[in-house]
Amino acid sequence: MITYLAKQNGVMKELDGLERASWINVFPPFEHGELEKLATTLEIPLDFLTDSLDVDERSRYEKEDDCTFILINSPILNDEGKDSEAIYITVPIGIVLTSGYILTICSNENPVLDKFQENKVKNFDPADKNMFVLQIFEQNVYRFLECLKKLNLKRNLIEQELYNSSRSSELQQLLRIEKSLVYFVSSLSTNELLKMKIKRTDLLKIGNEEPYADLFEDIIIDNSQALEMSNVYTNILSGTMEAYASIISNNLNVIIHRLTIVTIILLVPSMVAGFYGMNLDYLPFKSLKYAFPFIILVSIVLGFGVWFIISPAKVVLLF
Repeated sequence: MITYLAKQNGVMKELDGLERASWINVFPPFEHGELEKLATTLEIPLDFLTDSLDVDERSRYEKEDDCTFILINSPILNDEGKDSEAIYITVPIGIVLTSGYILTICSNENPVLDKFQENKVKNFDPADKNMFVLQIFEQNVYRFLECLKKLNLKRNLIEQELYNSSRSSELQQLLRIEKSLVYFVSSLSTNELLKMKIKRTDLLKIGNEEPYADLFEDIIIDNSQALEMSNVYTNILSGTMEAYASIISNNLNVIIHRLTIVTIILLVPSMVAGFYGMNLDYLPFKSLKYAFPFIILVSIVLGFGVWFIISPAKVVLLF
């Protein structure tokens, strides 16, 4: 789907055609041949559009003739909903700058672009293309920070549940968070390299404009902060999962130890019962009137004897 937008009287409006638009936003669902037609109309390479739909593309920029293509990764909620998949994934946002328009394209509906379309970003005007690109960078970093806070809060809640009972479902949730953080670390790293390269080459021609340069510097700092937070949360989560794996393993060892003690205690009475279950003529106490209760008593005494021979302090844990 292609929407043509422009800001009129301080309000973002959707237009019917390309003539008065300053921002073109492309998002799914896509009709057959729609991207090819748009690329021909705007005289931009089709690769700029198709590459933006590939979730495996890395952050980068390209220049061809009068067009500048910037691709940056952005976090979105994973719609698959599988217990084994990450909670958040990252997808590319393609930004194409031409002489008359700015075009954005994404393979999924993206909260970052939705904010601009709903006019929720302060001082946003798509006619100012350089500021628009910087604001996309800024809102994208804010989106990363927002998702990181949600993941950290979810991690804390799961840890509290694990303190009470170590279940596999909580560990699976922690694994989903860890996968999300891996996506974040990778995307924030490539985004940071992209922004540093844009700054170094002055791709947006804002080096001599102090407000733009200061904003870009703040965005790079915020991106570094988000990357550091992702690394910290990843390390904490890895340590937490290792600790809980050790706790579960230790609990399993304790249970096996208790079962082993019970097995050894029951072994001696079972041997006595087994001997007297043999159909033999010469067995001790066979002729006694109270042979059965006597043998039972002997078996119990032998069992308690084994109990005290095996470390008594550990056996008390059974009770």
